[in-house]
Amino acid sequence: MDVAAALAREGFEPLVASRGGRMVTELVVSGGELINLPLDTKAPHALVANAYRLRDLIRTRNIALVHARSRAPAWSALWAARMAHVPFVTTYHGIYNASNPLKRFYNSVMARADAVIANSQWTAAHIKSQYRFVPKHLVVIPRGIDLALFDPAGVPPERAAALRAAWGAKDDDTVILLPGRLTRWKGQTVFIAALAQLKREGRLPGVRAVLAGDAQGRTGYEDELRKAIADAGLQDIVAIPGHTTDMPAAYLASDIVVSASTDPEAFGRVSAEASAMARPVIATNHGGSRETVLPGTSGLLIPPGDSKALAGALAQLLSLDATSLLAMGMKGRAHIAAQFTVEKMCADTIAVYRMLLADKG
Repeated sequence: MDVAAALAREGFEPLVASRGGRMVTELVVSGGELINLPLDTKAPHALVANAYRLRDLIRTRNIALVHARSRAPAWSALWAARMAHVPFVTTYHGIYNASNPLKRFYNSVMARADAVIANSQWTAAHIKSQYRFVPKHLVVIPRGIDLALFDPAGVPPERAAALRAAWGAKDDDTVILLPGRLTRWKGQTVFIAALAQLKREGRLPGVRAVLAGDAQGRTGYEDELRKAIADAGLQDIVAIPGHTTDMPAAYLASDIVVSASTDPEAFGRVSAEASAMARPVIATNHGGSRETVLPGTSGLLIPPGDSKALAGALAQLLSLDATSLLAMGMKGRAHIAAQFTVEKMCADTIAVYRMLLADKG
C-alpha cells in the first residue's frame, strides 16, 4: 500500500494483482488499481494459469516491472516476467521455514529475482545462509513506519483512555502490552510464565497485562492461554481482549511493550511501532529486533523463550518511574525516525526499480 501510493505520487501507474480484501478502497484512494486475480492458491495448475494471466496483463497494460511479496504469487510472477522480458523483484519478508527439500525449493522463488529486497540485515544474512546461489542484487530495505500515524502527540488521549478502560486498567495501573495474533511462536505462554514469577515475588501490584491479538480460529491455543492464566492466579491481572484495530492508541495506552516471539521476527513490526510511539520495548534477542531496539537505551533484549529473563526485564522496567520510561521511549522514537521511516522505505524501493529499468534500457 505504501509503495503503491509513493509510485502514484511519482507519476507511475501502480497495479496490485490480488484476490482483493479489506484495503481495496484505500488502494484506489492512494492512486493504485486492483487487478483481481485468483492469486490466493498454491495449486500447481493455478500457478501456471496465473502466470499466463500475468503475462497477458504485462503485455496489454505495458507493465515495466513486476514486484512479488508472497511465494505462491511469486512463482506465477517469475514465469510471467520471464516470458514478457521485464525485470522481476521480490521482497523477502520472513523466515519461510523449510522442513524438506521440496519446501526449500518452493521458498527459493523469493531469492530468484533480478533484485531481492530483504526487510532487515538479519533477513539478508538468512538468505545468504539458505541458498547456494546469491541473488544478483540483494538489497536491505527495512520496513518503514509511518511516523505521522504512530505519533504519541497525534493520538487523542481519549482513544487511549477508552482502550485502558476496556482492558480493565485503572488510572494508576502500569499497563504491559504484548500485541500479536494468538499463536504459540509469538510467545504469549512465555509472557504468562514471566508474570506468574513476578506474582510469586510480589512484584505485580498495580499492573495490568494485555495480550492483544486475534486467535484467527486457534481456539484451542486461546483456551490454553486462559487456563495458564487461571492456574497462575492471574485472572485479575491479564486480559485477552481480542483483535485491536487502533494500534497507535493501544501503544499509547500502554507503559511497556513486549515482543516475546520465540522464532525470529524477520523485521519485527511491534518493536518498531512501539518505539515510534515512545514506548520502551522488551524484545527477544534475535531477528530484526536487534536492529530496531537499542539495548539499555530504548529497551531491553532477552533470550528467546526464557521466561525468567523476561521476568527480570519486566522487573527492571517496572522499577523505573514514568519520567524514566518516557525518556527511554523517546530515544526509541528518535532511532526509528532516523532509520525506519515509510518515506525512506518507499524511496529506496523505487530506487531499486529505477536501477533495474535503467539496466533494461
